[in-house]
Amino acid sequence: MKLGIVGLPNSGKTTLFNALTRSNLPTGAATSGQFEVHTATVPVPDGRVDRLKAMYNPKKTTYTQMTYVDIGGLDKGVGDGGLKGQFRNELSGLDGFVHVVRAFSDENVPHPYTSIDPARDVAILDGEFLLSDLVTVETRIERLDADLKRKGKAGDKALADELEVMGRLKAQLEVGHPLRDLGLTEDEIKPLRGFGFLTLKPVLIVLNIDETQRAMTLPYEHRDSQVVSLQAGIEAELSQLDPADAEVFMAEYDIAELSADKVIRLSYELMQIHSFFTVGEDEVRAWSVRIGATAPEAAGVIHSDLQKGFIRAEVFHYDDLMAAGSEAALRATGKFRLEGREYVVKDGDIVHIRFNV
Repeated sequence: MKLGIVGLPNSGKTTLFNALTRSNLPTGAATSGQFEVHTATVPVPDGRVDRLKAMYNPKKTTYTQMTYVDIGGLDKGVGDGGLKGQFRNELSGLDGFVHVVRAFSDENVPHPYTSIDPARDVAILDGEFLLSDLVTVETRIERLDADLKRKGKAGDKALADELEVMGRLKAQLEVGHPLRDLGLTEDEIKPLRGFGFLTLKPVLIVLNIDETQRAMTLPYEHRDSQVVSLQAGIEAELSQLDPADAEVFMAEYDIAELSADKVIRLSYELMQIHSFFTVGEDEVRAWSVRIGATAPEAAGVIHSDLQKGFIRAEVFHYDDLMAAGSEAALRATGKFRLEGREYVVKDGDIVHIRFNV
């Protein structure tokens, strides 16, 4: 999964990127308005992997991963001139967004709109995403209308069906609501993915506060979205320290959880995915799969051959394993199961695929 870190100039998005990825990119107004893309992949913290590692003592341990992309290119006039083509194209290829919103005051770091107003800043970028999607929808509707006219009365059912869908999307956007609020099913979303609709993607809003501010939030009642506040500046500094020094620093500033853990965890939840595990002497590994995926689909995440030749899945749950104390003890409890093609994989399942290709 790839999430784009976006925000207005001087909001602290590169600072957050540094905190999440232990990078040391330059921050501040010097980079505003320049189109830059920085990418880093980080492991998703999961204490269950650590405990499975202690139990199986594998040669290798692998966590699930999340990729963050820091995209520079937004300038003060974004609310007037719209999203630039290159910038918009980069956003379209992402799975979701971490929208960094400035909530801190600092006279040495001027806000592009002078005052500190998180709700306004959220509305500015949301408005541009809505406008970008509306232009895409209207362009597609014009093309569909032209194709249907050319085909005459015989028409084309697929084109007519798509035109109906695009009409629904247009109506939603014209009243200022993101496409994700439509609650489209996975089957309805699939044919839309190629358009790269920005408001169809989930959003984690991060209110960037400083050490003098308490945790805060703002009203944002949309589907597939969350709001969290973090001290990005302090936690970027923490990311550069060794663990012992970081622990002392966290205690001093009363920080219970690093942004590198909290934002990654929230990002993972936001993407409607969860984890299952494979275990053994060679490797303990966490895998990401969409919530609601069946056993064959989970097998395909591991390797396409496993899905193609799927026979059965041997399944037991992490919680049951921890309660039993060992895999051998778990088998004696009757909680070790064989599941077929219709089984829906749950978060925390430990799975071994039986297959034949």
